[in-house]
Amino acid sequence: MASKHTRVARPDELRSLFLFEKLSPEQLDWLSREGRVETIQPGPVFAEGEPATCFYVLLSGSLVMARRVGDDEIEMTRTSDRGVYAGAWLAYLGDRVPQLYNASLRVTEPSEFFVLPASSFEQLMREWFPMPVHLLEGAFFALNTWQEIAGQRERLLALGSLSAGLTHELNNPAAAAVRATAALRERVAGMRSRLREIAAGPHHTELLDAVIELQEHAVAKTSAAERLDPVEASDREDALTDWLDEHEVTDAWQLAPTFVQAGLDTDWLDHVAEAVSTSSRGTAPPLDVILNWLNYTVETELLVTEIEDATSRIFNLVGAARQYSQLDRAPFQVIDVHDLLDSTLVMLGSKIGPGVTVVKEYDSTLPPIAAYAAELNQVWTNLIDNALDAMAGRGTLTVRTARDRDQVLVEFRDTGPGIPADIRDRVFEPFFTTKPVGKGTGLGLDICWRIVVNKHHGDLRVTSVPGDTRFQVRLPMQA
Repeated sequence: MASKHTRVARPDELRSLFLFEKLSPEQLDWLSREGRVETIQPGPVFAEGEPATCFYVLLSGSLVMARRVGDDEIEMTRTSDRGVYAGAWLAYLGDRVPQLYNASLRVTEPSEFFVLPASSFEQLMREWFPMPVHLLEGAFFALNTWQEIAGQRERLLALGSLSAGLTHELNNPAAAAVRATAALRERVAGMRSRLREIAAGPHHTELLDAVIELQEHAVAKTSAAERLDPVEASDREDALTDWLDEHEVTDAWQLAPTFVQAGLDTDWLDHVAEAVSTSSRGTAPPLDVILNWLNYTVETELLVTEIEDATSRIFNLVGAARQYSQLDRAPFQVIDVHDLLDSTLVMLGSKIGPGVTVVKEYDSTLPPIAAYAAELNQVWTNLIDNALDAMAGRGTLTVRTARDRDQVLVEFRDTGPGIPADIRDRVFEPFFTTKPVGKGTGLGLDICWRIVVNKHHGDLRVTSVPGDTRFQVRLPMQA
């Protein structure tokens, strides 16, 4: 702590300060008796978080105000202006708020302060300015209340949007699974019917073995089939249809698309025809019976794959929702930032839309960090949501992670019109919003700031030019 020298404050020097220039001689005399002038040598005066015991007004010299962010002290103000005040200025609120210094104060040269004990400052405020005190109290607590209510609404709006998106995302694969299951039941019934026709004739074991082998080959081809572009698929369908027509197979137009989707070609059809033609004289079933039975096999495999894809999608969505909500996990835990980002992007999938391209530039060497996972997901949600709103459904969203010295950098970049320079410094202010009335509370970025800076001791900043807006979150690697 810096060394101090004290003396009595003169009423005339107090009147020269803008805070006290309108006071009466009696009030100035009272201040002179209650307070003191302290000359403080370079060094700390008080520290953030200590009990706030005094109200300081600068008479001469130079001071620096700073706040702690993580392991660093960030300079907030450096000034030599007479009359600048700091310290226990919330003493008039009494024990309804924690009476702690909300920043650190130090002086860089020998400086004089008028120092008033917090109890005297409280008495001054309540006895001399009763009506302004009531107004200030009302404004202070009303602001806190409204901030809490609006913050809750912001979170509920985000939750509602995410719930609607998740419902939409779950509905598609669930409906696909239901449709595929109904179709699968029909195909299995048809396959049983065709199998009955084959089994009814006096066919040789060699034919049945060959057909079953062809069936296994068809299943294997179906599982490994690649998706074809429309032109190539159409050409292959024409080739298979021609082959089936030449061999007088009925319903060629229905069989060809299924065989093409399964990756089967005319060579496979030649093997089927050869297996039928080499069977015993007059005992082989018609070629179209065999092909229809194999078609049911292929369709069954395709439908099973569709159901598997749909249920896997549902499983992944539920996993993403669990990762996002963190309901079954400790609030503060060691997390992989990329897992949180991926789960948030999944949850916002329905809002991203086809006109927005998402680019992930992840640094795979980043270590896990200790953090409040659910709250970081809220930060990602707010920043991605703002980026999507800015791009109005068309553009590129880039999510990038990197190591920045001893911090993890998470950057969200959009190609929207940008943030005008005259409001860029205000975007993190509570209740500030550029959205129309009823479209936003103005607390989304304020919530992000409080989670990143106040709770994680990190850093949140924005840079913006038209076509390139970047919100950068920095989180300490060490808790």
